[in-house]
Amino acid sequence: MDVGQGRKQGQAGMTREEFNLFCKGLPQTTHVVQWGNADVWKVGGKVFAICGWADGEDAFTFKVSEIAFEVLGDMPGIRPAPYLASRGMKWLQHYAAPGLSDAELQRHIRLSYDMIVAKLTKKLRAELGL
Repeated sequence: MDVGQGRKQGQAGMTREEFNLFCKGLPQTTHVVQWGNADVWKVGGKVFAICGWADGEDAFTFKVSEIAFEVLGDMPGIRPAPYLASRGMKWLQHYAAPGLSDAELQRHIRLSYDMIVAKLTKKLRAELGL
């Protein structure tokens, strides 16, 4: 699913609604609102993506590989995810422009989802049909 198709010309970045639609489209995901009204997406009970706020703007948080953490973490608009990265976890937050394009953000959210699915037990993956 490509987000941004319904966006007004000139409007920047993925919206919270587009983020939620994208995450909802991934197999066997669940959604909860927690941590100060953040949209938290899980698969098999494990978090793979979060949309909260940073300075009043939507901020998108996702798990990344060690290499992506090093490379992307220095890009303008992207930072190590508050709380998660400070505990040694490889999570980034897209919090401001320019950051990632919608397509790249979707790709990284999908990779985060895939990493979480890969860590689930074989039994749970089978139960979920993953």
